[in-house]
Amino acid sequence: MAFDGLVTKSVVDECKKTIEGGRISKIYQPTETDIILQIRAGGENRRLLISASLTFPRVHLSDETFSNPTEPPMFCMLLRKHCEGAIIDRISQVGMERVIHLDMKVRDELGDWKTRRIIVEIMGRHSNIILLDVERNLILDGIHHVTPAMSTHRVVLPGRPYVAPPEQGKKNPLLCNKEQFIQSFDYNAGKLDKQIVDRFSGVSPLIAKEIVHRSPLGDRDKLWESFQNLMTDVRDGLYTPQIVTKGDKAYFSITDLTHLDGAKKEFETIHSCLQTFFERRAERDAVRQKAHDLIRFVSNERDKNEKKILKLEETRKEAQEADQLKLYGELITAYMHELKKGEHVARVVNYYDEEGSMIDIPLDPLKTPAENAQSYYRKYNKARNSLHVIEEQIELAEKELEYFDGLVQQLSYATLEDIAEIREELVEEGYLRFRGKKGKKKPEKPHLEKYLSTDGIEILVGKNNKQNEYLTNRLAHPMETWLHTKDIPGSHVVIRSKEPTENTLKEAASLAAYFSKARGSNQIPVDYTLIKHVRKPSGSKPGYVIYEQQKTIYVSSDEELVRTLRQKN
Repeated sequence: MAFDGLVTKSVVDECKKTIEGGRISKIYQPTETDIILQIRAGGENRRLLISASLTFPRVHLSDETFSNPTEPPMFCMLLRKHCEGAIIDRISQVGMERVIHLDMKVRDELGDWKTRRIIVEIMGRHSNIILLDVERNLILDGIHHVTPAMSTHRVVLPGRPYVAPPEQGKKNPLLCNKEQFIQSFDYNAGKLDKQIVDRFSGVSPLIAKEIVHRSPLGDRDKLWESFQNLMTDVRDGLYTPQIVTKGDKAYFSITDLTHLDGAKKEFETIHSCLQTFFERRAERDAVRQKAHDLIRFVSNERDKNEKKILKLEETRKEAQEADQLKLYGELITAYMHELKKGEHVARVVNYYDEEGSMIDIPLDPLKTPAENAQSYYRKYNKARNSLHVIEEQIELAEKELEYFDGLVQQLSYATLEDIAEIREELVEEGYLRFRGKKGKKKPEKPHLEKYLSTDGIEILVGKNNKQNEYLTNRLAHPMETWLHTKDIPGSHVVIRSKEPTENTLKEAASLAAYFSKARGSNQIPVDYTLIKHVRKPSGSKPGYVIYEQQKTIYVSSDEELVRTLRQKN
């Protein structure tokens, strides 16, 4: 997985074909690190996503929908001032570096044409998006500021001159000939893939391994041939965008990764490839950053209840041994005439035992035999009375554990909107304090994810307790079909049809399996029944329901199917 110089070139090549010459109509900043340029080009509206995320920096066209803040950030306002209405004059890459220039022509307040440049630097944790006044080479602003204390080489602040990232002294692989290539290596040192990365700009370790894999070990001519063939394809714009999944890891590339043995999926464009690869990963990363405190709180509450149940079960075990205390008291009473104060142990015959075995009863030497008997009777009564309380506490803790188990699962696939609803729910339930401004707020309907089956029937999914309650208890018709994973935390799913087809039922069950704790498994049991057979017990936790007259279907959680059904909608 690497957004290297070769991937950058493929993105630039496709952007030149699709949006160069287009007009920027709108600009959004959905997160602190992401910019969306809505561009009218070729009679179509397109969205260019530019991200300077610390973990997933990237640039590509996207058809995702984003939630924007009610008040745009200052950097977004600056971009709107200088770039809205601008024509994208030229899109270029700096050498084979991960730096892209978007040059724009825009009229100023006097109607004169000015050149503005958005510089996208995709450099891991140092990624940035910078707006530049080209004529004066002055930075108007950057999405990330770099102060003199952070870097003495280049400062990214408004009003400072722009300094390009330092060169690495590597060769441009697209301009290299055979002699230069062969002379670049120390063949006795080995690790040819690492040498390729060290000597050529824009080549990631993943691509270097592929180049070496395509040539017999140690054959210089074959290594050059492998290298040259790949670079010729890049020069000619002949890309094979693909994602290779091997185990729990996935890799994207602009060429066929023959050295990886895994499931491969090819794409028509690098943009669709990058969107597929990054959309869920980037969303999860944004959720983790925004909701790390909430995730930590829910996980801690879950663990706390789990430990509480273990301790209560130990206490219950002790309480269930109360009969032994009663036996001690009765035997001490029966043999009281033989016992004296000061004894530590009473060794007596257990007349409750058919064989009449001897039993040792611990005594408190500071108490009389009668006081020892009374002490055991008191302990017996306390243990017997506490058993009922312990059972109630265990039942309550198990409900709490089930509730927080569900929240942990919901947080694993929550969007930023879902996070806000989960936080609101915890405030309403008294687990968290309200952190906003006081005042009455008109309750909004929870946002439900909508899907469309291949038979054209709408399927709704609730991804948290608020959405589940609204979907199941208020929105759905009594004769519509309700689905949920059997005995597994997950989402409520409703098919908006009184007579769904068998195919739609299977697809809805796959959605229920995907949005559950069993995601990634096969043969997941999913129960389905009519809404009229689903009810919420009085006083139960949010999202909790019981149901009857259900049937069970076994499906797999298919991520590709989920994406297809979402796109159809």
